Amino acid sequence: MAQEIEHTHLPIRGINIHVAQVGKGELGTVVFLHGFPEIWYSWRHQMLAVAAAGYRAIAPDCRGYGLSDQPPEGEEASWSWEDLVADVLAILDALAVPKAFVVGKDFGAVPAYEFALQHPGRTAGVACLGIPFSPVPFSFEATMPEGFYILRWGEPGRAEADFGRYDARRVVRTVYALFAGAEVPVAGEGQEIMDLADLSTPLPEWLAEEDLDAYAALYEKSGFRYPLQMPYRSLHKMPNRLDAKFQVPVFMVMGEKDYCLKFPGFEAALRGGAMESFAPDLKIAYIPEGSHFVQEQLPEQVNELLLGFFKDHPTVAVA
Repeated sequence: MAQEIEHTHLPIRGINIHVAQVGKGELGTVVFLHGFPEIWYSWRHQMLAVAAAGYRAIAPDCRGYGLSDQPPEGEEASWSWEDLVADVLAILDALAVPKAFVVGKDFGAVPAYEFALQHPGRTAGVACLGIPFSPVPFSFEATMPEGFYILRWGEPGRAEADFGRYDARRVVRTVYALFAGAEVPVAGEGQEIMDLADLSTPLPEWLAEEDLDAYAALYEKSGFRYPLQMPYRSLHKMPNRLDAKFQVPVFMVMGEKDYCLKFPGFEAALRGGAMESFAPDLKIAYIPEGSHFVQEQLPEQVNELLLGFFKDHPTVAVA
């Protein structure tokens, strides 16, 4: 019988963080960090798989997302990437977890990599989906067109006006429909990002209406105020790590139909060996049909890859 995911709120560094968890953890613990427009729920398939395999799965809603606390009005920019890293450490401390694998997706990859660099003694290994390690902040102004969604959403007020035309469900639906494709979302002149898809644009076949309902309910609760700040208006504040050297195993999973593979520098980081210079113990796996949401689209493949990585780096002695 499958174990059930349990939910709790933890007092973490002065705020309440919502945490979903499942599994007894005989073989260790895995912390999952989501991206946008995701939430703890985007890891549901992986959480149940790792729990069934003997691990404890922990998936927080990032601060400012879902059921976790929001920043005070007007103070969104006071929360930083460093806060996301410190939150992971505080969650492990609160749950008495000495060491964990950290898995990040989309912007969740940034605190995952940074946690592994700052706290190698607490990190069994780091695995990231879709976003390679970057030693410098991402910058797209000189390399991408004006209508590129990250540049548009980085403009204060622009996405708020764009999203504000629709309810949370329609916004999340549109982003899923766009981001599931292989092309980078770019708006034309006189267009906003929400104009790039409408209700006739099909949802990906792996995303059910009830899944969309789950996301919509959580974004109706949190709104998009902080998700636009983190990550889109905080990319320039990413850590500078030109001297980075990972002391733990690093695993990168990339869907070959993930539009992020077309971002400047991503191909070079993965296939050109740039990431290897920072991570001596690096493994990269490609999923040919994988999209930006590969863990929801092809969960069995992703679960097999992650479990293989965990088993290759055991944290608990197996008799």
